[in-house]
Parts: sequence; C-alpha cells; structure tokens
Amino acid sequence: MPLSWHNSWIEYSFFIERETDLMAKAIVDCCSQPGLMHPDLALERILSHVEPILDTEWVELDQGMGRVLADSVSSKIDLPPFDNSAMDGYAYRFDDGLAEKPLTLVGTAFAGHPYQGETPPNSCVRIMTGGQVPAGYDTVQMQENAEANGDQISLLPAKRKGAHVRPLGEEARRGEQIYAAGQRIGAAEMGVLATIGVDKIKVVRRITVAFFSTGDELKPVGSELKPGDIYDSNRYAIKGLLSRSYVDYIDLGVIPDDMDAIRDAFKRASEQADVVITSGGVSVGDADYVKQILDELGQINFWRLAIKPGKPFAFGQIGSALFCGLPGNPVSSMVTYYKLVTPILEKLSCVTPKPILRLPATLACDIRKHPGRVEYQRGIYSYDEQGRLQVITTGAQGSGMLTSMSVSNCFIVLEQDLGNVSAGAQVTIEPYQQVLD
Repeated sequence: MPLSWHNSWIEYSFFIERETDLMAKAIVDCCSQPGLMHPDLALERILSHVEPILDTEWVELDQGMGRVLADSVSSKIDLPPFDNSAMDGYAYRFDDGLAEKPLTLVGTAFAGHPYQGETPPNSCVRIMTGGQVPAGYDTVQMQENAEANGDQISLLPAKRKGAHVRPLGEEARRGEQIYAAGQRIGAAEMGVLATIGVDKIKVVRRITVAFFSTGDELKPVGSELKPGDIYDSNRYAIKGLLSRSYVDYIDLGVIPDDMDAIRDAFKRASEQADVVITSGGVSVGDADYVKQILDELGQINFWRLAIKPGKPFAFGQIGSALFCGLPGNPVSSMVTYYKLVTPILEKLSCVTPKPILRLPATLACDIRKHPGRVEYQRGIYSYDEQGRLQVITTGAQGSGMLTSMSVSNCFIVLEQDLGNVSAGAQVTIEPYQQVLD
C-alpha cells in the first residue's frame, strides 16, 4: 500500500507519550479527568502521519459519481458557447426598440435550430429559451410583453440592453479552471463536467477499508439471542458510514474471542486494506484479546480523549495499513468516527474537506454537563414561530443509546470548559447532513 510515514514509530510513540504528559499538566485545571487529550490535538497529530494515496485512474464521466478528482479540470469550451435567450420571446436590437414602433418579424430561432438569415434594422426574430441570439441582435423581450399583428411585433421597451440574454462565456471561458484536484464529484459536478464537454476524468483510486467486530456476546441480526447476547450493531453503523463512492470496504464480520481468530483477522485485514477499523477493546488498561494482539502485530497508540461520548481511541499502523480503533459503545463509535476517522479517509483519498456547517441556536431545554470534555449531545433543531433556530436534546445522552442518533438531526456542540447550560442560552449545532455525509 502506498502509505509513508514521516518518522519511525519508535520515535513517534516516544513523542506522543512525552507530549501527552506535558498536555495533561496544561489541561488539568479545565478537565475533570487529568490526562485527557483534546480531540483537535489528537486529529492534528494523526493527520501529520497520514499521506494521501497517489494511485490514480481514468473513468468515464458516468462512472464518476462520488469519486475524487486527481487533477484539475478546465473547460473545453466557452460556457455558454454562444449568446442565447433566457426566455421565450423576441430577439432584437435594443436601440430599435426605443422607437416604440412595431418591428418586422423576419424569422424564428429555436434551441438547436438557429436563425441564419439577415437582421436588418427595425427587425426581430421569434426566439425560444436556449435559442441562439442572431448576430446583430443584443436583447430579448419576453413574449408576455409583446403583441403580434401579422409580421408586425409591438414590444414594450426592455429595461436595459442585453436583457434576458445569456452572453457567451458568462459562466466560464475556454481554458478556465472549473474544479481543482480534490473535488469530490456529486450530481451537480457531473452535470457541469458534461456541460463543458468532459467525457473522462482522472480520479484517485478508491481506498479500501476493512472492518470487523469482536466478542462472543455479539450475534448476527436475525439470530436468536441467548442470555448475555446482544446484536452486533456497530458493524452496520460503520458500514453505513463507509458507504461512499471513494471507499471500497471489506466486511469481515464478527470475530469470536479467540486469540488465533483475532490475530488472523487483523493479518487478513491489513494485507487487503489501506485502513483497518474495529470497535471496542481499545480502552487504556483493557485486558482483552484485541489490545494484546494489536500490541503484538502493530505500532498503536491508545489515547484517552477529552470528548464525550467517546474517550478511548487507538490509532497506528498494522503492517502497511492504518488502524483506527473506535470505542465499543455505539454512539461513541459514531462520534469518534465523525471526528477522527472521516478526516483520515478524506486525506488518504485527497478529498478537499468541506467546512462543517455550524449554526447558532437557542437552547430550549436545560443541559447537564461537567467541565472537562467536548460534548456532542444529540439534538433536534427546528424553527420557532418567528423563524428563529432553536434546539432541544433527545433526552438521555447515554453512549449506548443508539436511538438518540436516529431521532436527532444535529449535534449540540458544548466546548470543553462549559458546565451546565440553561434554557435560553445560545449554543452551537452541527446538522447531520453536513457532518455524517
């Protein structure tokens, strides 16, 4: 896999341990639990050790949805390629229309069928939306402001020269850069690329992510639960988060609590993928098989983050693959994926990240919070009768309550040093369509 690392992992581990100790001393006053690392600091360090994928390929435009451009794209044509009408109406010379006398109709111009005759003074052409404005004319008046009497057309004077005309090159000029490398292709981008005549695009190859769950208590959906069993939900949530066009994923299922089976799963995953993701078994001090085998096979750092839900997070390398270990509680798993894993996948894929939409909203309920961690409480935003944005929580915010992610439509972001927040206060929200796309 084409992943390179700036420093040896021995040096990196020493650096992390030293910096974490220093940071713990600095944040002890604002954190209820000393030693927690702010998630922004963790992300900064993680991304400094992630190198973008350099492998590229050409794909047909109709296969480009969701892919990431490897090179910039410039327009092959002027856009629009000719002056055209924005309305059904009549094309004419603006100055001729100022005389307020009928103009003589000399022809028609339809989209795809331009008028190619003469355009003498005091004349006009019937034109349809998208039709090419004939040479010599500079203005279009909509048909609602026209009255026809045979070939004599009376027009209300247009407000300005060029009214209802889309001029050549108004949107883009030939050779002008339309998209930079790193642009993710969506439906609008597909349409724009087709408009400028692009039939093939050079894209970054899809990255491959392998993931699995571990635990004898985890059972597949549809099976019968015995005492102590639970259904494996995290793997389905992770699969949903990975279901994007610049990622190929490998679902390795549920791995039982067996040293050999877990070791084999990690080896297979690291040999097939650019990134390996698991959930659970990454808490500092955990004595389970996952952590033991990670210590054996990889170079992994186990961090305690100042984030809620979510605190344990593991990041490192297994063979040539990156490893991300998410906490086991379902909501914690999704929040740390959003905050830490998504930026990793974006950088690997050369995606230019979109700024996260953050909006101020009035809190319509009281919130309990202890200073010490950045909290992402699940909220429901709406508009009051005056059109002002307001938000309430979904209720209990337990990290195992995955239904809170389903019924909510935003995160309420509460900064690290905040305590309880009363109704009526201004808070920051992050709508899901922005952060969990």
